[in-house]
Amino acid sequence: MLDFSKKASQSSDNHTLGFSQRYQFWLLFIFAIIVLQIPLVSIPFKWLESYFHEISHGLTAIITGGTIVQIQLFPNGAGLCTTRGGSSFLISFMGYGGAIIWGGLLFSLASVHRNVARVFSIILLCLLSSSILLWVRDILTLFIVLVLILLVAAQVRFSSHKSLQKMLQVTGLLVLINSLMSPLYLLDGQARGDGAALADITLIPEIVWVSIWFISAVFVTYRLSKTKF
Repeated sequence: MLDFSKKASQSSDNHTLGFSQRYQFWLLFIFAIIVLQIPLVSIPFKWLESYFHEISHGLTAIITGGTIVQIQLFPNGAGLCTTRGGSSFLISFMGYGGAIIWGGLLFSLASVHRNVARVFSIILLCLLSSSILLWVRDILTLFIVLVLILLVAAQVRFSSHKSLQKMLQVTGLLVLINSLMSPLYLLDGQARGDGAALADITLIPEIVWVSIWFISAVFVTYRLSKTKF
């Protein structure tokens, strides 16, 4: 005799699984937005986006023949990377551009495999630790970077491989969402920051650069939404 109740249950489970798989990215995206609305919880992730922004300036300086003098991070999520030499255009552009890449890379690598997520976390820990040794010169920045190290280390140490993937995916989306919104703060009429610097270098209005960063973040978000989990 056929067990119709069992078949109905299996069909329901398959439907639920299909829904969660199909909309997993957007469920994670909505969760990340909710996390950013929680005052204390959101602070370390804003610091992480700021770190990726500043280290992108610095790494671009090194790649283009310059050096990093100092990296500073501030409690409000702002930051400053002082460089010497290198391409002024690329250094200015890659602050917001680099944060977008880091967010997308973090989500993508975490989605590939559990071991890949763990390796990337270890690489990130090494980068943060190296920043303290080489480029951090003040107590406040030291404290913020140490908090970021503890954040990443806790994800690696106290999470199973599977949950580590999810946590890193959400972390990548948090960085990406912050990098999506951050360039919009440049449109304050004060002509300060990376957009104004690019406008001075290229004579192209600041709003054009802000639009490029914003559209790039939207595009990366769209591409990530097509990720197969």
